[in-house]
Amino acid sequence: MPTDIQWTDATDPRSNLTREFRICRDNKRDITGALWLPKTPVMGKTLICCGHGASGDRYQTPISQLAERFTGAGLPVLSLDGPVHGLRRVGDGGRGAFFPEYQRKDSLVDMTDEWACAVELIQTEMKVGKLAYFGLSMGSLYGLPFVASRTDVTVATLGLMGVQTNFPHGETLLKAAELIACPILFLMQLEDELFNRQGCLDVFDAFASKDKRLHANPGLHPEVPNEEIDFTFDFMLSHINGTQAKKVVNIISD
Repeated sequence: MPTDIQWTDATDPRSNLTREFRICRDNKRDITGALWLPKTPVMGKTLICCGHGASGDRYQTPISQLAERFTGAGLPVLSLDGPVHGLRRVGDGGRGAFFPEYQRKDSLVDMTDEWACAVELIQTEMKVGKLAYFGLSMGSLYGLPFVASRTDVTVATLGLMGVQTNFPHGETLLKAAELIACPILFLMQLEDELFNRQGCLDVFDAFASKDKRLHANPGLHPEVPNEEIDFTFDFMLSHINGTQAKKVVNIISD
């Protein structure tokens, strides 16, 4: 449980108002991030949780864009800084600091615990309801175990990650994927310089979800097309609102 919570009014890169926070806990590292609130009451509303990539922070593109759209739809958005990023920066606050941190045995466990702590705080203070999750690259490496640890996540967008020999915790990630049964959108880049295709497909195949979509696009790791972010918003919001389109089966014959 948090021992001290500090709130600060701030704005994101798109000039949207946010509430930045620092959660101080006894004998554990601080948790930092930002919360976007819609103009309408949030009680019972789905809380959108966002995780960023290893080169960014709580406001990394496209998180601020998605937060603007979700709050416009009446939903609160929570984004955490990574373990060595943003308001709790260590070293370069990017990939150089991330890789040593990620190699730690308890790196995934610690970040999952931090997500749980921050979410419990928001749920308690603001009476929000269930969760949805968005996170690519590092946001997926840490987000996947977090989603797997919950029973209240209604939909998730993950991707830009896979399991392979040069990245630790592969078996842990695959086992976590097997526990995830909520609707999933999984994004991958076909020329990704960090994660190979097979490793991404192995994660996608491991998800237990009956509704899972794989979107693969040409380009390097950071070159996700803008239209995928548009689809992400529509996909997640439709599941949150229960308005997703029913599957259509087309039978083509000669």
